[in-house]
Amino acid sequence: MASIGLSLLIILVSCFGASATRVISSPDPPDAAVDLNDTSFDAVLKTTPASFAVVEFFAHWCPACRNYKPHYEKVARLFNGPDAVHPGIILMARVDCALKTNTKLCDRFSVGHYPMLLWGPPPKFASGGWEPKQDKTEILAIDDGRTAERLLNWINKQMGSSYSLDDEKYENEHHGANASDPGQIARAVYDIEEATSSAFDIILQYKMMKSNTRAPLIRFLQLLVAHHPSKRCRKGSAEILVNFDDLWPSDRLSVNAQEANVSDGKNALNNFHICGKEVPRGYWIFCRGSKNDTRGFSCGLWVLLHSLSVRVEDGESQFAFITMCDFIHNFFICEECRQHFYKMCSSVSAQFKKTQDFVLWLWSTHNVVNERLMKEEASMNTGDPKFPKMIWPPKQMCPSCYRSESKKNNGTIEVDWDRNEVFKFLVGYYGQLLVSSYKDQGLLDGDESVSLADNVLTSANVVAVPIGAALGIAVASCAFGALAWFWRSRQKNRKYFHAHSLKNI
Repeated sequence: MASIGLSLLIILVSCFGASATRVISSPDPPDAAVDLNDTSFDAVLKTTPASFAVVEFFAHWCPACRNYKPHYEKVARLFNGPDAVHPGIILMARVDCALKTNTKLCDRFSVGHYPMLLWGPPPKFASGGWEPKQDKTEILAIDDGRTAERLLNWINKQMGSSYSLDDEKYENEHHGANASDPGQIARAVYDIEEATSSAFDIILQYKMMKSNTRAPLIRFLQLLVAHHPSKRCRKGSAEILVNFDDLWPSDRLSVNAQEANVSDGKNALNNFHICGKEVPRGYWIFCRGSKNDTRGFSCGLWVLLHSLSVRVEDGESQFAFITMCDFIHNFFICEECRQHFYKMCSSVSAQFKKTQDFVLWLWSTHNVVNERLMKEEASMNTGDPKFPKMIWPPKQMCPSCYRSESKKNNGTIEVDWDRNEVFKFLVGYYGQLLVSSYKDQGLLDGDESVSLADNVLTSANVVAVPIGAALGIAVASCAFGALAWFWRSRQKNRKYFHAHSLKNI
């Protein structure tokens, strides 16, 4: 009898032990490599911020492919997704050629065995194909990538890099000399998209939509529709502006209705993507710091403001100034930073009549902020060691911007700037150079921006904004004909009159 009881006890322990093991076992992590098909392939390769791509062509029934997948995933986790060690550099993707829907796609790239790996610039994948004996092609077959180590070694040889499977986040970052390499700004357009999306997420998360913040947000959206360097963000901003009354009706922004209205607006806004479905990506490229808590959003927002400033025309400069000041004052979550910026906005006594004056004011303001943060970060040791705050631009980026330099009594450097040269530099840096990589991928219209001057009437006290204004902006900058027609039919003869919130401007 005792032996029977002991046997039962052993069985029960075994069962519960096995059950417990099943419960506590963690699921496999999601794949890092991006699965593509005939429908998504060109779109993803065309819009990725990555400089290079590796595409694995495989068949799901192939045993060798199944055995190779863990090796491919090890490398993909270094480069793909928000938790990647080195995001935004290489897109690791795969295509299942065993699916009939992908037959034409796999034929485009002459897939003759599984798995087959190809390497090249993403736009070259999106715009064409590959043949084994093709001359002068930028797409290369990876002939030595049978293990994770060998694949990464092949990539390192191709790029002249030294990535390792043991790399941890923010280590072995391969940061370039950011201050002396103006070409790096070309990748910042993706960070501008990230910052734009993050800014609107913050507005919803912290319930910032109130009756007194409605007008500043409308104006900022109009500025984005007209002058955002990203076509995706111009289009998304226009769509939100078209539906603004439905998302945040003015009669529902009272104190009592605010909570419910913000919740409803947030749920409704899930159907809109201000910079496209791919954004936010969850990582930074140009604005990526060497530590988790440096750069990122604040860097992306500054680049956005500068890129907007160089795109406005003379007649829009005062409107753009008020719009940016109001946006930071109402929607920037860092209280001390917000107050500092508001104080500098309020100290401006005369209206801006020239784009150059506004661009140089924003540049000078940014340098004032950097000078203050340099001292604070030095005393608290909180700065980014690889990206220290500096007076900008440094001399190696714009020698002609510097007339002379002298050292102050407190040890800081005072620069006598050639402001005309600084303006030329800023226009080139945040204008043409910023969008150069975007143009290569065909994501910009031939006309980058359109004037707001005929659509927005500004004065010292009142901003009168016809609701049809953004209609003209949307048509001109994004060619959204159907969208514009729909808006005109709904908003005909309606106008908004907004008193701007900044005093002493």
